[in-house]
Amino acid sequence: MLLAVEPRLKGVVFSGPPGSGKSALLRGFQELEPALPCVHVPLGCDQDGLLGGLDLEATLNQGTRVLRAGALMRANGGAVLVDACNLLGNGADTVIMSALEDGEVRLEREGLSLRAAAKFRLVAGYDPAEGNPRAHLLDRIGLIVTMPDLSRAEARAAILRRHMGAEDPEWVDELELMRGLITTAREILPDVRIADDDQAQLVAASLSLGVEGHRADLFAVLAARASAALALRDRVEREDIALALRLAILPRATRLPEPQSTPQAAPEIQEQPSAPDPDEALPGEDSLELTEDVLDALAVAAPADLGSLPFAQSRRGRSGSRGSTDGKRGRHIASIPGALKGNRIDVIATLRSAAPWQKLRERRNGQLAIRAEDIRIKRFKSKAGALFIFAVDASGSMALNRMREAKGAVHGLLEQAYVNRDRVALISFRGQEADLLLSPTGSVELLRRAVDRIPTGGGTPIASTLLLSMEIASQARRRGFENVVLVMLTDGRANVGLKADRAGVEDEVRQIAAATQASGIKSLLIDTQRSFLDHGAGQKLAAWLGGQYLYMPNAKATTIAQAAKQAA
Repeated sequence: MLLAVEPRLKGVVFSGPPGSGKSALLRGFQELEPALPCVHVPLGCDQDGLLGGLDLEATLNQGTRVLRAGALMRANGGAVLVDACNLLGNGADTVIMSALEDGEVRLEREGLSLRAAAKFRLVAGYDPAEGNPRAHLLDRIGLIVTMPDLSRAEARAAILRRHMGAEDPEWVDELELMRGLITTAREILPDVRIADDDQAQLVAASLSLGVEGHRADLFAVLAARASAALALRDRVEREDIALALRLAILPRATRLPEPQSTPQAAPEIQEQPSAPDPDEALPGEDSLELTEDVLDALAVAAPADLGSLPFAQSRRGRSGSRGSTDGKRGRHIASIPGALKGNRIDVIATLRSAAPWQKLRERRNGQLAIRAEDIRIKRFKSKAGALFIFAVDASGSMALNRMREAKGAVHGLLEQAYVNRDRVALISFRGQEADLLLSPTGSVELLRRAVDRIPTGGGTPIASTLLLSMEIASQARRRGFENVVLVMLTDGRANVGLKADRAGVEDEVRQIAAATQASGIKSLLIDTQRSFLDHGAGQKLAAWLGGQYLYMPNAKATTIAQAAKQAA
């Protein structure tokens, strides 16, 4: 209802588990605004579907280029509905972000040049267990709602009754009342005022919660004014400020406020160069302190776990995607001129390119005249997951402890493997050579089977381990994994060579480590040596690999997994 009253809020995103009502709310916005265009964007929608392009059939029939409107143009003045915005491809969410920012779509490709109005509101939902949407997308949306857990029996029964009674007269009357309230609130909104002190409180809340940028402050003011309008008031009150904090500012928090507020921005404000009038309008030190009312509102609305907030997760680098990579598999993102050899032709794009020229070309028996310059080949982009190669030293007395912690760390990484498109391989090295226990996989069950029974003891063949890691990385890159991280749990004391005798093992390892670094493999060496004064071998190996070094004799599985993610 806030979004229906105030379009400048740009959109609302609902975050919650399955069964929390996200899809029903998306449909509910259409019921609130039946006269406005509402366009559903499916997950498979590409840039052509969003932006529009050439209408091939009409172009061929008319002999002149005919444009087809995309989803964003059709939603002009209304809303775009997306059921799982966190699973949109990089191309689709970038197009939506650009249109939200500019209020228009711009199409410049295949000889087409088009600018069209696309002022819409985004209404979307996502399940945080499947990963968060891009922070840049959330940053452009005014309202972010964390849905309550509706798994209790009485809640599910109430939902069932509501769905089965959708045509109930009471519900129809309630919907008409809501529509009338929205219409009245729109008329009141231009006259709603918010006090300078209230604005200062919203700014102070943003600072205390570590909210970055200024969009959140503006969205909070817009939400507070819309809330007052829905209450048929011409002035923002305490409950409006509390609602704006909960929906516009708190979801963007990267930290929780201190129990007692400490002004942070006042010194910067006071030290700004003097100016005739504007300085007097800037909030002073007193007004940037959080009042008890605001602190109480934050305490009530703040989640028990800060990590559940999307911006806090992105601040820690836990975004759902590790980027994307070009190749011959994955999602079709564009079609470009090119040669057929070794590529896949885009038949539709090729026909689009050739269609406008058919009247000027010599055609035989009414067939289309296709030339080399018309050929369009497909470009693909796939999720660029990381491959983590865990190489665990199974020699010596610490072997069982290392293997147990490595197993836990790999398990932790595999929990997010589907979202990040990551894979994990496991190497054990002891005796004369390294063994591949687990080929690159995202399966927790395969991991458990691989490490349940592993022999330990014997020598430390680090050179063999590095060669095997390079071989695994080479195979993985042919399958699109460019980001390869080697995580070694060892004290670094190599004593078994490939061809070198005991005296030449160190030189051999140094040469192979240099080749490993040159191959582009990132590395993280976790030194498990118990003696603090005797871990120079691990430091030297990390330096030869050009990687990170961590001295963690009592490393825990969660710590190892987090360090591996940071290395990636």
